[in-house]
Amino acid sequence: MTKKLRESSEIRLDPWISLYARRTSGLSASEVRSLFAVASRPEVVSLAGGMPYVKALGDDVIQESVARVMSTNGPKALQYGSGQGEPALRERITEVMALEGIVSGADDIVITTGSQQGLDLVTRLFIDPGDVILTEGPSYVGALGVFRSYQAEVVHVPMDADGLTPQALEETIVRLRAAGKTIKFLYTIPDFHNPAGVTLAASRRPEILAITQRHGVLLVEDNPYGLLYFNAPPPDAIRAIDDRGILYLGSFSKTLAPGFRVGWVLAPHAIREKLILEQESAVLSPSSFSQLVITDYLEHADWKEQIATFRGIYRERRDAMLDALSEYLPQLSWTHPDGGFYVWLSLPEGMNSKAMLPLAVRELVAYTPGTAFYSDGGGASEIRLSFCYPAPEEIRVGIQRLAHVISNEAQLLDTFGTGGEQIDFDGASGSHISSPPPNLN
Repeated sequence: MTKKLRESSEIRLDPWISLYARRTSGLSASEVRSLFAVASRPEVVSLAGGMPYVKALGDDVIQESVARVMSTNGPKALQYGSGQGEPALRERITEVMALEGIVSGADDIVITTGSQQGLDLVTRLFIDPGDVILTEGPSYVGALGVFRSYQAEVVHVPMDADGLTPQALEETIVRLRAAGKTIKFLYTIPDFHNPAGVTLAASRRPEILAITQRHGVLLVEDNPYGLLYFNAPPPDAIRAIDDRGILYLGSFSKTLAPGFRVGWVLAPHAIREKLILEQESAVLSPSSFSQLVITDYLEHADWKEQIATFRGIYRERRDAMLDALSEYLPQLSWTHPDGGFYVWLSLPEGMNSKAMLPLAVRELVAYTPGTAFYSDGGGASEIRLSFCYPAPEEIRVGIQRLAHVISNEAQLLDTFGTGGEQIDFDGASGSHISSPPPNLN
């Protein structure tokens, strides 16, 4: 290291700051990154992370698939594969999507390293700095991070109990176009939305698609939760209506296990070819091992019954959360999801969910503040609660603790007109704790 560089290193925390690409300015830590070290303690009830309850998978089923793959196809499983993905798995995925009304061919599918990589590839393919991406308000925090990293301008479109509002979508497109903005795509999670928990009404789906087609805006449909319904299935996927101008993202992370990191993109032919080229430049090929194990699992296991098992577990936990909210926080309002992982809770006016989070973790309960799900500073009075991982009795304890925190904050607001002092866990001002982030999916 030269003397000049050594002297610079002594002053700067990062001596390479001047060399980074401009787009890295869009990279930022998650809302709860600084609290992970404390929130991950076993005594803390975490209602924050969207982690599937993989313990419900039978160990023997996965072990049998791994053993069969290695005994019959080991060299292939450990080798590079196709950038598009294994043909046999793509065939099986068409059967999975058929449950959501989608008719497609295996050749239209590109396998990705989780649907998160699919979203990254799509964004990289279409976004130039300053381009507009439309999303619901709120929207998935992982998507917002991808969009920021490619320097997109994210514009939120209002939603209600029936999902994205068609009239608001049309008005937003017209307004942005009049202002000279370039809108590339609408990103939407229609089924059991993350974080809001609501489902796009059947009557709105063709209307939303018609609006995007009329205005030449691509529609990106992200649907990791669609098969995790509690009573009746949600309406057919938007992609089931038409295949023009729509990309569909799917994943095995919620219906099997996230550790395999296997998702997919269903795309029109021209887009599909470019996605394959991007996939090859990014990772050469998705994991052959994971793809072959999942293919074997889908061929030999009763995967539909396994999904039904997940539904039963998550339904019980959803019910536990809604019952606890009704008992301990009856004065507040929240969504009532018919599937998926999440409840969206609205706080009393004046409360700040981000500022209140350190106080909640001190009371041994964690959640995700609503500000994580907006790109424009919104969500301060909202909270995402996840019911997928904790046991029902833990959920009840967690909501009881949260109610205590909210009650204390309400008393502070009544007395002083302010609340949510940002403190660390040694009692000093500030809330920075250097540690890795929790799972926010």
